[in-house]
Amino acid sequence: MTETLLEFIRGMLSQMNWALNWRNIFQILLIAILLLVFYRKFIQNTQSEKLVKGLFILFFAWIFSEVLIVINLQIVGVFFKTLVSLIALSLIVIFQPELRRFLGYLGQPGFIRRIFFAGGTYGENEDRDVDVVKEIIEAVKYLTKTKTGALIVFKQPESNLVYSEVGTTLDAKVSAELILTIFHPNTPLHDGALVMDGNRILSAGVLLPLTEDPKLSWKYGTRHRAAIGMSEVSDAACLVVSEETGDVSVCMGGLLKKYEDLTTLKTDLESILGIKHKGEESKHISIFDKLMGKGK
Repeated sequence: MTETLLEFIRGMLSQMNWALNWRNIFQILLIAILLLVFYRKFIQNTQSEKLVKGLFILFFAWIFSEVLIVINLQIVGVFFKTLVSLIALSLIVIFQPELRRFLGYLGQPGFIRRIFFAGGTYGENEDRDVDVVKEIIEAVKYLTKTKTGALIVFKQPESNLVYSEVGTTLDAKVSAELILTIFHPNTPLHDGALVMDGNRILSAGVLLPLTEDPKLSWKYGTRHRAAIGMSEVSDAACLVVSEETGDVSVCMGGLLKKYEDLTTLKTDLESILGIKHKGEESKHISIFDKLMGKGK
């Protein structure tokens, strides 16, 4: 049996024309790095992380089935191999939200640079006016107090966010009064999203794609589903104020973080907008880490 297994392994290596040389080692390392980057960027700390671990089990189950066939246990081997094949086909459906998010990122300019070279999703920019955060916080205070629903999308400067062109173009400077006017229940634009780029409001009344995640709790309404859906297909961050409870949340990368106090929200908004106060050291923490409770 041992000789049969060794012959099987030698046959597999021969079919792949594999040899221990620097070219093959380099290729293996390159593939490993790409898979690691993809895992950390799109899978880590998501609901699909456990499913990825299941992929390794499927891989070893496939190897086990091949071994069973080699040692003349064809019935059990074919059974395991067929089972693994059926499960592998179902992965397209299981990983559908992650695939949508990945394809959305691929269509944006600067994708490769942000993946491999950007320290955070939103770069630091000392030219941004810190008062932008102040205006947003002032508006959020009133929105939460009055339980007025709101949805604000923070566009990355170099991102070509096509959804910003769907609503009503404003191109106006950010102010608490303008934000409150847009989301006032009696205005035509209050049902859609407000899209911001730095210290400018690009458009309002924007309709965003809704998430199709079947595991999402029923308690989340249309605004939360639109925020999650937008974060799945782009690198934008979305701020949501619940109309039912007045709760404030930020969504990014398909992850939703609820805020109990506006101080933490202010810190995260500065990170999202890339604002660094003068005299401060550069300690930029990815908003992905903040959403997962890291970097504190």
